[in-house]
Amino acid sequence: MVIRKAVISDSKYIAPILLLAMEDIIYKFICKNDYNSALDFLQHFVETENNQYSYQNCYVAEADNEIIGAVNLYDGADLQKLRNPIIEYVRNNYNPDFNPEDETQAGEYYIDSLGINPKHQGKGIGSAILQFLIDKYVHKNKETLGLLVEEDNPNAKKLYLKLGFKPVGHKTLVKKNLEHLQIN
Repeated sequence: MVIRKAVISDSKYIAPILLLAMEDIIYKFICKNDYNSALDFLQHFVETENNQYSYQNCYVAEADNEIIGAVNLYDGADLQKLRNPIIEYVRNNYNPDFNPEDETQAGEYYIDSLGINPKHQGKGIGSAILQFLIDKYVHKNKETLGLLVEEDNPNAKKLYLKLGFKPVGHKTLVKKNLEHLQIN
């Protein structure tokens, strides 16, 4: 398995994988529980540059010429700049009152979403991607990595804690209560 920076041609594989991790949130963004609409929404932004979900902010895990995992992360200081195209799009097409809470801030590289192809889940790929990010951002570049975990996802939280993440607070995103974890 190789973990590498995503390129635009990876977009069609990244979007469905990331949607696994953020389906509920995208449904709230577009005001409907429709998988195809959510996938179209996310696909649009993954293949478009200069937004928080862009392929530019993704790494992929690839094995046997197949993308089996993807992670989306960016500098928390850039949240507003990267999120503005999404806010404008949602307001113009789905919800004129859309105003999501800030999920990150300056001082951390934020792991927005991480997904693994269902055929490859349970094989340590998510852990390998997270370890890759920890090595690159924390150990090599002396940055802080942050992420949010749902309170009703104890298995994910257990993995993050095992890798060295520590609870630093709570955040709300589209009315979901989430625990904020960081490693530095």
